[in-house]
Amino acid sequence: GGSAANTIYGLGKLGVSTGFVGVVGDDTDGQLLLQDLAKVGVDISQIKTRHNAKTGAVLCLSDRQGKRSLYVVPGANSLLTMADVDLTYLNQAKMLHVSSFAGDRQFQLTLGLVEKLDSAVKLSFAPGMLYASKGLKALRLILARTHVLFINGREIEQLTGKDVISGAAVCLNEGCKIVAVTLGKGMELRLRDGKLVTAVCYIRDAESEHTVEPLEETKAVDTTGAGDAFAAGFLYGLVKDKDLEECGRLGNTVARFSITQVGARAGLPTLADLSRRYRQLYSATL
Repeated sequence: GGSAANTIYGLGKLGVSTGFVGVVGDDTDGQLLLQDLAKVGVDISQIKTRHNAKTGAVLCLSDRQGKRSLYVVPGANSLLTMADVDLTYLNQAKMLHVSSFAGDRQFQLTLGLVEKLDSAVKLSFAPGMLYASKGLKALRLILARTHVLFINGREIEQLTGKDVISGAAVCLNEGCKIVAVTLGKGMELRLRDGKLVTAVCYIRDAESEHTVEPLEETKAVDTTGAGDAFAAGFLYGLVKDKDLEECGRLGNTVARFSITQVGARAGLPTLADLSRRYRQLYSATL
């Protein structure tokens, strides 16, 4: 796991050229994480190993209704410093995807990194509840630099104090170029033109808004990492120059794959899997 790591794993499995920056411990778990990323083609050259440190872990408790509790033990993840980050490496990227850390020191590192990042690199940001709970003021610098914000319905209410539609507008006003809000099994929304729809995700930029409607329900074995999977599918669409509605459909399709297996990665599709399923669902080719 690790939210950003799950998304990068998903992109790697889809054949996108990816790399990861982070820290693991010199233990069995650290080796397992490195091998897991490498097997789908992720460049792990920028992942540092800290000796005498335990690799970070999260205990996830999930009930039959799909409600989850996450207990974070950051371990080596809290040892990442700016000295571990090669800005030249990052500035080669078309997009940089960032998620949250448990510790404040790494939050400050993220703020500093955003300031130093080359303007040509587009920032993708998934704050999660950890950062959403910090509020708009704390995240203002990151949001102002964000190209695409990935957030769920509860998180956008926590971050902005407003509902999905109004909250997305607030995030755009803060500087985000695209806001993609995931809505679980679906939520009823009244769009800006007054139309009432049921959507599993809501996407908005300065000019337009889009929704992805629920299709036939996929039996959920485990929803852990579904948001990370959505981000992987959406980002795949962005780097392939798809329009926002298609990006949303791709995100939803990858998320539907992910919830069919236990854990955040086991169900993630290959490009062949995604292409086949996308054609079945939308009668369209990638």
